[in-house]
Amino acid sequence: MQKLEDIKEKLDEIDKDIIGLIDKKRELSKLISEISYDDRPVGFSCKEYMDLDIKRVVYQGVEGAYSHIVTRKLFPDVEAENVNTFEDAINEVLKGKAKYCIIPIENSSAGIVSDVYDLLLKKDVVIVAEYDLNISHCLLGVRGAKLSDIKTIYSHPQALMQCGAYLKEHSNWSQISFLNTAVAAKKVRDDKDISQAAIASKLSADLYGLEILDRGINRNTNNTTRFVVLSKEKIFSKASDKLSLILELPHEKGMLYNILGIFVLNGLNLVKVESRPIPEKTFEYRFFIDIEGNLSSPNVSNVLEILKKKITFLKVLGNYCSTK
Repeated sequence: MQKLEDIKEKLDEIDKDIIGLIDKKRELSKLISEISYDDRPVGFSCKEYMDLDIKRVVYQGVEGAYSHIVTRKLFPDVEAENVNTFEDAINEVLKGKAKYCIIPIENSSAGIVSDVYDLLLKKDVVIVAEYDLNISHCLLGVRGAKLSDIKTIYSHPQALMQCGAYLKEHSNWSQISFLNTAVAAKKVRDDKDISQAAIASKLSADLYGLEILDRGINRNTNNTTRFVVLSKEKIFSKASDKLSLILELPHEKGMLYNILGIFVLNGLNLVKVESRPIPEKTFEYRFFIDIEGNLSSPNVSNVLEILKKKITFLKVLGNYCSTK
């Protein structure tokens, strides 16, 4: 019988061999990335999203919503219209009634907007841009209302979560979820009830004639929501440096580890991995992955070709410029 020390020594030698092979593969991948050629997924074309003739964009919510604020920043000279739901916004784009839609995808405090992730899977749209907006929530009431009058708070579920610590300090307040922060503000204005308040933006206070009862109630000054611009035309630019993918893997031991290793060995930096349950498969998950890279680069093309052979589902969600 071999001694434990001898076995450990052999394992160390194998580890050294593996590390050497990995280093060699990295060098080869680096050589691939230095070769200039144009290879990208079918359907994607290289053009700037702002170079297009943009006549109309849509966002979810009403005037004063954070989506409205981002839309005004990105498309200040374009006709912008609001719709009721995230799905309505995407459908306007798919029907050709709007060039783009602007919707929130995640928040630095409360996490992903799960409904949007599910829609990105189902709908044939791609991300062409992203925008990070620092969020500072206000507590809004009708003119003359005081904090001591408030009994019911209305807002979007994400906003309620982001203000969780503040709301705990007022445990006697009821919390009611609304489709949108600005819709909640509009309700408070329309009801004219001093016992009601909305968590929304300062812009909502200005638009709906409400009084700001408290400011910065999300507590976290770094509270940021990431918005994405969605298009039905599959486009990316030469400057695009962020690639978003959806993957479904075979339910096999070590598969996720092996798949993530493909990105590393091809010199690609993984910046995010998010899992979502697959409803029709009990306790199985699909993965939303963000990496640094451009669809025109050979190492990205190489990874996509490998993934097609190894996984059960692959969707390129978009290649766009990161906000970092």
